[in-house]
Amino acid sequence: MDQASVKLQISTLPDAPGVYQYYDEAGKLLYVGKAKNLKKRVSSYFTKQHDNGRIRVMVRKIVQIKHIVVETESDALLLENNLIKNQQPRYNVLLKDDKTYPWICIKKERFPRVFPTRRVIKDGSEYFGPYTSMKTVHTLLDLIRGLYPLRNCNYDLAQTKIDAGKYKVCLEFHLGNCLGPCENKYSEDQYNQNIDAIRQIIKGNFKDSIGRFKQQMKDHAAAMEFEDAQRIKEKLTVLENYQAKSTIVNPKINNVDVCSIVSDESYGYVNFLQLSYGSIVRSHTLEMKKKLDESDEELLSLAVVEMRQRFDSQSKEIYLPFKLDLGDDIKVHVPKMGDKKHILDLSIRNAKYYRMERFKQTKITDPNRHENRIMAQMKKDLRLSEEPRHIECFDNSNIQGTNPVAACVVFKNGKPSKRDYRKFNIKTVVGPDDFASMEEVVYRRYKRLLEEEQPLPQLIVIDGGKGQLSSALKALEALDLRGKIAIVGIAKRLEELFFPDDPIPLYLDKKSETLRIIQQLRNEAHRFGITFHRDKRSKEALETELETIPGIGEKTVITLLQHFKSAKRVRNATFEELEQLVGVSKASLIARHFNITP
Repeated sequence: MDQASVKLQISTLPDAPGVYQYYDEAGKLLYVGKAKNLKKRVSSYFTKQHDNGRIRVMVRKIVQIKHIVVETESDALLLENNLIKNQQPRYNVLLKDDKTYPWICIKKERFPRVFPTRRVIKDGSEYFGPYTSMKTVHTLLDLIRGLYPLRNCNYDLAQTKIDAGKYKVCLEFHLGNCLGPCENKYSEDQYNQNIDAIRQIIKGNFKDSIGRFKQQMKDHAAAMEFEDAQRIKEKLTVLENYQAKSTIVNPKINNVDVCSIVSDESYGYVNFLQLSYGSIVRSHTLEMKKKLDESDEELLSLAVVEMRQRFDSQSKEIYLPFKLDLGDDIKVHVPKMGDKKHILDLSIRNAKYYRMERFKQTKITDPNRHENRIMAQMKKDLRLSEEPRHIECFDNSNIQGTNPVAACVVFKNGKPSKRDYRKFNIKTVVGPDDFASMEEVVYRRYKRLLEEEQPLPQLIVIDGGKGQLSSALKALEALDLRGKIAIVGIAKRLEELFFPDDPIPLYLDKKSETLRIIQQLRNEAHRFGITFHRDKRSKEALETELETIPGIGEKTVITLLQHFKSAKRVRNATFEELEQLVGVSKASLIARHFNITP
């Protein structure tokens, strides 16, 4: 990067809103961004220290800066969005969606047809959508066709051709699906009234159609036309049922957009809802790949513009989880309570579910990406210098100082590596001293790894608070490993994480994946240690019981355990089995102790 040339380009930038573009030496577009003040925004890239490695790499590659000045920041937002979509710069957020969405078309013609399409042709026809699911389109069209008979032929129904008798009614007429406008059996005015009602239904306004059907039902009933009244009532029921499924918020909330975001280290997930007459008429979630550690505000502002353009939103109000400047034409509202907050929470829930689904899919189709994301998240949350691909967790286990043992469990890439688990009998500590036991075990574990030249973990987790952590640190200091391996202690009661030389614990979000991995490590170490402790205690208790029988020595105990495998089986054995194994005299002693009948 030619520093002098770049500085010169920055010095000539205007103090105005606009869009800036960074190019590399080969003239390839690296990044597109928007700014309230072009000079201040672009200067910030070259004057401050960036924590994100990708930003540092990008800045080093910049040799040319171009800009486009616009009147307002909202214009800059629109222009930025279009440039990113058209040119897809390397370091910009990726909008991972290139579908062709379905629309509902009301054709510009005499006796208009209503049908689904994926092609928008500028011929004067009306297009409603786009919809995110063809299933939604078919459901809506089935509802419309059940309420209003429409033609589905593609004839040119000019009045002169109809008068000339050029067309004949088809099977659809005889089935009652079409009222035969091709033979002048249905007036154009009535047909257009139906089309007006269909427009309102597509927009989510069921009020006019419901009122109209209720009046028709009353008129038929008054005229004693009960079969016709029943037919209208059935249509009314269908319409009201559909409306009930659609309306989940206050019907007074009309023509509003709702956007929310959930993000992690690498991706943002933005949910977009469109409301009309109290009904959700559209829901779509967009996955956005981060390139330069963009904030939620940056991602959401880009996504709002993209979604509103894609779905041709004309609403003047939008509900967001936080304030954004989207220009003077759009009113931004951050709901705090009531129905508006309810609909925003629904949007957030949709974004979270979509994120969970993507995680599940990624686990199956791309497990490496899932692992990489978790490792990057742990590195950030625990303030580590490298990703903790290899983690080891220690836990002590004893009851009032008896049979003290310890366990070490190993996780690699966030998953248990059971073949690397290790059990420890405490050798140098007398009595119930968890601190000294922890020091001994950590020292023995890493002394052996160093002697065998085995790879060391990137993170050690100690089950316990400051005391156990300090003991483990003493062991690492003795091996000259302090500062070379990251180490944390987790206290059970509040799930506090303690770091060396830091008196204030770290509290992670209870739903954090980092905390979940650490809890899983701690629980696995506890389970493994407890199992080992119980086995050892049981074995000693059983062996002791056999040795307490008068006249039975160590060799006889070994013979009995080798044959029967446990003291419990010795207790349940018959006198004949014992006699055959150890002789009559010893069998009698054992039978007397266990009350076995000869």
